[in-house]
Amino acid sequence: MKVSIITATYNSANTIIDTLKSLEQQTYSNIEYIIIDGASKDNTLDIIKAHSSKVSTIISEPDKGIYDALNKGINAATGDIIGFLHSDDLFAYPDAVTDIVNTFSANNSDATYADLQYVNKNNIDSVVRYWKSGDYHISKMKKGWMPPHPTFYMKRSCYEKFGLFDLSFKIAADYDSLLRYLYLNKISMSYLPEVTIKMRVGGASNRDLNNIILKTKEDIRALKNSKVPWVFALAIKNVSKIPQFLKR
Repeated sequence: MKVSIITATYNSANTIIDTLKSLEQQTYSNIEYIIIDGASKDNTLDIIKAHSSKVSTIISEPDKGIYDALNKGINAATGDIIGFLHSDDLFAYPDAVTDIVNTFSANNSDATYADLQYVNKNNIDSVVRYWKSGDYHISKMKKGWMPPHPTFYMKRSCYEKFGLFDLSFKIAADYDSLLRYLYLNKISMSYLPEVTIKMRVGGASNRDLNNIILKTKEDIRALKNSKVPWVFALAIKNVSKIPQFLKR
């Protein structure tokens, strides 16, 4: 099974080395690694070329933001399944992709997901937040549940059938897409109960008050788009994050 992994970069010189190293260490051999760069002005591309032997495709050109870049990556992908490795994220262990593929194979599912650790941006061994996903059931979507998107891998055929990221969303296109795939179109899911990804804190969705307000508005629109009762779902979605800061 061929796995396409997409990384979107833009002036990512400070973090991309850790991302590349974690990809290089993966034991699974059939990986197509695609990098979509938004015409970085620092030395991101030089670092990529110097530190990664597994890059299959590099596209460097201006884009309309991260979701546009990820859409370009999906369109360029030729793998059976597609996942994302953001430029400030890293795989948690060398067999992560192998375990993802084995989970697909064992369950014959359309998609898999796993657990996620948020880590200190200056110390990737310091866990700030632990996202324990738990088993999936479609009814959880009405309670604001979603899988951690960086751990989400889905068959390329599902992207072709159900569409890519909606670029009208600036922050919550991942949530909108997950609702569309899982709730509206009811793809089959399988859970890998391992932390597959470490994610540095400081993402766009919670960077400042304006972004928090924008994300809330976009979450509401995404829930409405998928015909999920949004008041209860949004309230539980936000409250459910609290235990993630308590578990390490």
